[in-house]
Amino acid sequence: MRIGLVGYGDGGRYFHAPFIAAASKVELVGIVARSPEKIAAIEQDFPGTPIFDSLTSMIKAGNLDAVTISTPPDTRRDLVLEALEAGLHVVSDKPFAPNAEVAKSLLDQAKAKGLVLCAFHNRRFDTDLRTIQKVLDSGKLGKLWRMHARLEYDAPHTLEPGPKGGLLRDLGSHLVDQAVYLMGPVESVYAHIDEVELPEGPTNASFVLTLQHTSGVTSYLAASKLNHVEMKEFLIYGDLGSLHSQMTDVQAQAVFAGQRPVDDPTHWGYEVKERWPILKTAAGDEVIPSEQGAYFDYYQQFADAVTLGKEPPVKGDEVIQVLKVLDAAVISAKEKRIVMI
Repeated sequence: MRIGLVGYGDGGRYFHAPFIAAASKVELVGIVARSPEKIAAIEQDFPGTPIFDSLTSMIKAGNLDAVTISTPPDTRRDLVLEALEAGLHVVSDKPFAPNAEVAKSLLDQAKAKGLVLCAFHNRRFDTDLRTIQKVLDSGKLGKLWRMHARLEYDAPHTLEPGPKGGLLRDLGSHLVDQAVYLMGPVESVYAHIDEVELPEGPTNASFVLTLQHTSGVTSYLAASKLNHVEMKEFLIYGDLGSLHSQMTDVQAQAVFAGQRPVDDPTHWGYEVKERWPILKTAAGDEVIPSEQGAYFDYYQQFADAVTLGKEPPVKGDEVIQVLKVLDAAVISAKEKRIVMI
C-alpha cells in the first residue's frame, strides 16, 4: 500500500512516519510540508522521499493508494474530503472530527465511495493496553466492575489553546477510545472539566469523566497537562481481583530518544520488568509480563483493510461512539448533570 503523509509536526514526525516505515506491506511515498525546518527534518529522517507543498500536488503526482492527515484539527475535514474525492483511502489524526455529526458525514461519504476512512486511535496499540487486554481475555478478574485510567503529562507547551483546542479532544480522544475498546459501548457520561484563560480564549486543561458502559462497568478517566504530573496508570477491579498497571509511554519515549521501530521491530515496544503490572487475586500476586506495544500494527491492519477488505483497526461506529462521549462530556460539565448517549 502506497501511502502519503500530510503534515510533519510532532504527530507526523514521531507518531506516523516511523511506524509507516516499520509496517509490512506499506510504503511511504511522499510527505507534504512547507516550512524550511520541516523540509530539513524530512530530508534528514527520510532522505530521498518526495516532498510536496500540498495534498493537491501530491495527488497530481500520482503513485498513491492512501494518505494520512496529520495537520491541525481545523484543517482536517477539508483535506479528508479532498483525499476521498481523489479516490484515496484515509487515516485521519485525532480528534477525528469536531463532533459526532461531522464524523458520521465523513464516514458515510467514504463508505459511499468504497473507501476506508480510519481514525488514528493508535493507543489501542500501547504496551499497557495490550498487556491489560490479555489479562481481561484470560478471565482472571472475573466479572468486571470498574476501571480507573489516568493519562497525565507535564507538557503545557503541547496544550492546543482556545475553545476549539483543549485537552478533552486531545488526550480525551485516546482515553475514551481505550475505555470503549476495553469495556464496550457507553450509555451515559458525567464530566468535570477544568478551564484556564489563555490569550486565544478559554481552554479546557484537565478533566475527569465518569462513563457508564452498557456492560455494567464504570470507567473513571482523568487527564491533565498543566499540573506538573507525569502518570500513565490503569487500575481495574473485578469480583475476583484487581489489576494495577503503571507502565510508561514506551513507544513515544523510544521515538523521542531517536530510536526507530524499523531497526528492530521484534524487540520494539516492551516495558522493563520492573514496571510490569500486578494482578491481585485470592491466589496471590502475579506479575504480568509485558506484551508488545506496536503502533506499526495499526498501519499493517489498515493496509489489510485497504488491500484485502479486512476489518480496519478502528471501526466507524467506534469513532462515532468516542465523539458522542466527548460531545456529551461538554454538555455534562456545562450543565452539571449526567448525559445519556
